Amino acid sequence: MSEIPAKATELDGPSDDAKAHGATNDATGDAAPADRGPGDVPVDETWQSDPPGSIYDYIKVASFSIGPDGLVDQWSVRAERLFGVAARDAVGKDPIEAFVPPELRAGGHRKMAEILDGREWTGSVPFRLPEGALPVPEGALPAQRRGEEGPDGLEGVAEVYVMPTETEDGERAAVCIVVDVRALRQIETDLAASQAIFGQSPVGFLLFGTDLKVQRANRRFADVFGGGVEEHRGRTVHDYLPRHEADRMAAALKRVLETGEPVTDLQIVGPAPGSSDRRHWSIDLYRVHSGSGRPIGVAGLGTDVTRRHAAAREAAHARRNLALLNEAGARIGNSLDLETTARELLDVAVPGFCDLASVDLYQGLLDGDETPPGLADGSADLRRVAFASAVADAPFPAGTGPVDVGAVHRFGFTSPCADALRAARPRLITADDDDSASRRTGGLVQSTLAVPMVAHDTVVGLAQFSRTKGSEPFGERDRALAVELAARAAVCIDNARLYRREHERALILQRSLLPPGDPEASGLDIACRYLPGNAATEVGGDWFDVIELPGHRTALVVGDVMGRGLRAAVAMGELRTAVRTLALLDLEPAEVLSALDEIARGLGNPAGPQQSTRAARKGAGADLGEVYLATCVYAVYDAVTRRVTFANAGHLPPVLVEPGESALMLDVPPGMPLGVGGEPFEDVQVELPEGALLALYTDGLVESRHHPLDEGLNALVSSLNDAPSALEDACDHVLNTLDTHHGEDDIALLMARVEGLPAEHVGDWTLPRDPKSVGRARELACDQLRAWDLERLCDTAELLVSELVTNALRYGEGDIRLRLLLDRTLVCEVWDGGFVQPRRRRARDTDEGGRGLQLVGLLSAAWGSRRTPQGKTVWFELPLPGDAEPKDAAEALLSLF
Repeated sequence: MSEIPAKATELDGPSDDAKAHGATNDATGDAAPADRGPGDVPVDETWQSDPPGSIYDYIKVASFSIGPDGLVDQWSVRAERLFGVAARDAVGKDPIEAFVPPELRAGGHRKMAEILDGREWTGSVPFRLPEGALPVPEGALPAQRRGEEGPDGLEGVAEVYVMPTETEDGERAAVCIVVDVRALRQIETDLAASQAIFGQSPVGFLLFGTDLKVQRANRRFADVFGGGVEEHRGRTVHDYLPRHEADRMAAALKRVLETGEPVTDLQIVGPAPGSSDRRHWSIDLYRVHSGSGRPIGVAGLGTDVTRRHAAAREAAHARRNLALLNEAGARIGNSLDLETTARELLDVAVPGFCDLASVDLYQGLLDGDETPPGLADGSADLRRVAFASAVADAPFPAGTGPVDVGAVHRFGFTSPCADALRAARPRLITADDDDSASRRTGGLVQSTLAVPMVAHDTVVGLAQFSRTKGSEPFGERDRALAVELAARAAVCIDNARLYRREHERALILQRSLLPPGDPEASGLDIACRYLPGNAATEVGGDWFDVIELPGHRTALVVGDVMGRGLRAAVAMGELRTAVRTLALLDLEPAEVLSALDEIARGLGNPAGPQQSTRAARKGAGADLGEVYLATCVYAVYDAVTRRVTFANAGHLPPVLVEPGESALMLDVPPGMPLGVGGEPFEDVQVELPEGALLALYTDGLVESRHHPLDEGLNALVSSLNDAPSALEDACDHVLNTLDTHHGEDDIALLMARVEGLPAEHVGDWTLPRDPKSVGRARELACDQLRAWDLERLCDTAELLVSELVTNALRYGEGDIRLRLLLDRTLVCEVWDGGFVQPRRRRARDTDEGGRGLQLVGLLSAAWGSRRTPQGKTVWFELPLPGDAEPKDAAEALLSLF
């Protein structure tokens, strides 16, 4: 009978009865044929056993044979497993009677007769397993598992292939091959479903063999990579992807094949055929097994996620841009310094947005010129105020590096940067667009965004953002972000520019109102310092002044207008002018401060101090305008008596250092600040010893946010205790010892060392109210001038003293006092008890008198009068010989007529 090759697998082996009937040589190939011996020709590969996982594992094929008598004479091991009937129960039985249901047996016998007559037959045969059949082996899938329970046992359907054979005696027999129909139909269904899924899948599908070559590809994959489905068979991943990506994919395939661990969402990047666009794929890999569990390859599913990556990239860019804008809002504009604001912009942009960045501002605008030439066409000079780079050791060729910070340059008229400035629109510059820019960076930069900085409809400069080769090129979102960053920075920079302009103007105004050069005063050695606040703080209202008064007296003033900015500087100027005017009236210090208080109350009200006072009386609801408050200490020093009279309006106390003593703060009643009104001021008189040191100052010297006021005052006192003897050095010592570099406020420091007028430089006489006193006054004056070796001044001095004493006799009261003072000039004072001040008038040609004071004015360097507690003093001043030529008295007399 025929032999049917099959795989040599013996799970359970044949039964003993089957071995007894020679059933070892069946369709399973469990043993070699009986006639094959050791000396036979070696077995050909065709007859080798199929490896596990062949098709026979799935379709459940079995075989048996029927002898000439129509009975089963051989029953294979597979038949035992398929039907669950042992060989001892099947051999020798009529298969029709044993397995076919009774109602179909008649037709079955007819078919058996035809088969034994030599006719082949194929068909589906219903069968019924008899009671007492073998139990189903563990792990097997026999027909009865898929059969239905009948009254006499399990039933099923088998497809039988019957092939006639002959025995050795020439009798007719048959070999039957049986296939489980239900298993076959299931396989067909699975194949159809697999084919539908494989062929109709919207994602690319590849099946790789164990050699990592493509065994099968679906239609979707072929549509993406071109060609027919069969054309991809035998290819490798290197035929589809760039080398580095193909190596990654091949390594993943090998790992999955060896370990069996699946890989999900493997990101692969590469161009699609016929396109240079980068595509992104998400790859899932898993190992494929045969029915027996043997690995037969790797299946791969590929999904094009390019759009997803693009959307994710856009979302990431949007998040990055939002983060940059948030950071810009937090960091840009925290300072009113131009350079700091520009650096803050670059700190935000580099490296988060670009690799290189710079800021150029118009030089003319920085200098205060609102319309510098070339502003309209973009050819004006610009100054590089900031530059930042995230590229370490950038390979710029010699002489081609970026413009140095602080350098002034300009863009060519036809350059893209000049075009961006002219049009006030951003411009994307690539190496192809601007060869000169490419040469300037040595080919390092691939693209640049030139963004004009526009604030209040005015272009103030240009910001450039550059990305180097290898970075992602600028897109539309990047352009919009660059414009927003530049716009924010431009507003802050323009505000800083305007603030700097106002600060400089206020500082110029303030300095112009301070005493020019080193002040000089009779009987005093003076040193002073003024330190404005830094650029980040507005200019304040601190001031000091040294005013020479008649009689070798000096007024020392230190004040501080509350507030900052140009208004404070203007208010300080008005108060300083008022102080100088009031000082020339020779009022007492308390009277000067009272008048200043009225003036300060009127500064914020255009109607003047009187209207301000009336509004204050109406109540709190009245509009008082802007309120100006100031503190001030006013002191008048007399070089003859070495006495100083203080009045204080809310200012810090003066500090006095007497020779050989420790520094101390003078107890001067502080009073109320100027501008408050309603409170009187007090005078305090202090006599100073020779060599004493007096210090007046503003609060910026002793107060800051880092330490309280008391601590600063104590530090000032301590610094004055060990100050050098030289006054200029003493000023520097105080400033260096104290915390004066914080820049939070202006600082004014005025120091004066007492150098009283020597007694031999003072001539003082009291004269009776007698006409003879005029002649006596002339004699005393001439004698004193000769003693001082000033005989050249005798004629002029005699004439002027005679005029003043005569006026005192005619218009004054009480005794007359004559005093001569010699210092840098000669001062003559005539005292009397009358309170009526002399007034110079122009005499007519026919008048006999009225020309005395005119003569005093012509011959003296200066003259005047002041009130005293006991009357008045009329004085004149003459320059010493050598300082100026004395005026001719005769010519002066003739000029009066």
